[in-house]
Amino acid sequence: MKSKHFFITALSSLILIFGCKKAATETEKPVAVQVSDSGTEVKMDGELPSKESIALLFDQMDFQQATQTYLWGLPIVAFAQWQQQQYKTFKATSNDLILYNNYNDRLGILTANATTPYIVSFIDLGANGPTVIEMPPGHTAGGLADFWQREQAVIGEMGPDKGKGGKYILVPPTMKDFRAAGYFIVPCNTVNMFFGFRTLDPDPKVTQTLLKQVKIYPYDKRANPAPTRVISPPAGKKWLGIQPSGIAYWERLHAILQEEPVQERDRFFMSWLKNLGIEKGKPFAPDERQKKILIAAAQKGEQMAMANSFEKRFKDVKHWPDKKWDYVMIIKDPSQHADNYDEFFERTSYFYEAVTYSKAMISKTPNVGQAYLGSYFDNNGNWLDGAKNYTLTIPANPPAVNFWSITIYDAATRCLIDNAQQNADLSSRKDLLKNADGSVDLYFGPKAPVGKEKNWVQTLPGKHWFTYMRFYGPTKAYFDKSWKMDDIKEAR
Repeated sequence: MKSKHFFITALSSLILIFGCKKAATETEKPVAVQVSDSGTEVKMDGELPSKESIALLFDQMDFQQATQTYLWGLPIVAFAQWQQQQYKTFKATSNDLILYNNYNDRLGILTANATTPYIVSFIDLGANGPTVIEMPPGHTAGGLADFWQREQAVIGEMGPDKGKGGKYILVPPTMKDFRAAGYFIVPCNTVNMFFGFRTLDPDPKVTQTLLKQVKIYPYDKRANPAPTRVISPPAGKKWLGIQPSGIAYWERLHAILQEEPVQERDRFFMSWLKNLGIEKGKPFAPDERQKKILIAAAQKGEQMAMANSFEKRFKDVKHWPDKKWDYVMIIKDPSQHADNYDEFFERTSYFYEAVTYSKAMISKTPNVGQAYLGSYFDNNGNWLDGAKNYTLTIPANPPAVNFWSITIYDAATRCLIDNAQQNADLSSRKDLLKNADGSVDLYFGPKAPVGKEKNWVQTLPGKHWFTYMRFYGPTKAYFDKSWKMDDIKEAR
């Protein structure tokens, strides 16, 4: 019987696996891959694939699974990478606090707020065992998240201590029925945990006083705990706490999976990883074929992540249906569970471009919490280009009880734009020029318009950017949409 032929085209870029030259390092751009359409031909022997086509089909199967595993791993790889920066670059321990206080401190954090300081610790329960966090009374907001970035507890004014202070114990997932009188008990899903908070008082002296009173220590050292240090990122040293590129992505994923329990919902992904040379309890040792697939899948997976984040295809994602302002936080619940499925693509969308998530960040109650809107396009639907000049008008009476801010991010890193101006945001806390009607005109571009420097953020030619608009204490006018903001427009 004469052989038949057909072409697999859906993911023809698989053949890139034969053209990769080297693994990308954590700071390199994704490896450029050569695509050969001729390599996608699958020969048939009657109704079955020919013997010589079997290897190609397995390569394609592994490549497709690798791209989806890349998307699956985004939240845990982001936290693992940031943790490594704190441990290795900042020389912090599991029981220290890092204070990200200024613009340069925050340059390596995914979509950081440029207006208020962050205080962060990554706590290793494998090293510590049950771990105590002592919070002093004060005007604070914070929380705990597992390494899949699921909120596990709220601390501070919206937590069980109600801002009056208290002692929390983080209990490893391997320990059941742990009890301790006088503590707020937090059973943890993962061995590594994220702890972050903000002081809500604008006075920096109040922040410093509160910080000195926060303590983190192993429960079994409670009789004589070592002091908790407050560390700042090293001045002048560039760092990135974002998911690395190329083979480094998979190295970081493999390393963190060795420390964490396998979630029931993730067992299929662990099976896919096994085909790619990544197994729990075994060293990272993919063969050359697997390495090429992994490097190529990291590149293709990131392209998919960009599309999934920057051109969201979710229902009702626009705040105003006729404008280009998206809801940034499209995960419905911190558990990432929805009816009959888990929010795989919603989770992927948010955690490619951001880190940390809590219910307070998707407030449904006027005057409390926060609301976030993102814009990735101008009013004509074009990517925002760092070589062009744009304007945005903020109408009078923005719907925020506390303050509003708009922040500019580098599309490639999803971090604060690193410009010569050393500024990435404009906000109601700054001395902006206002129009007679109370509105504010903002400007984004390589050069400031004459006389408008206060209302300008510098963008970088050759790089795209996007922006978040944050409302702190969003009011009724935000929720009922009676206050409306226009799109970003290219200046002519």
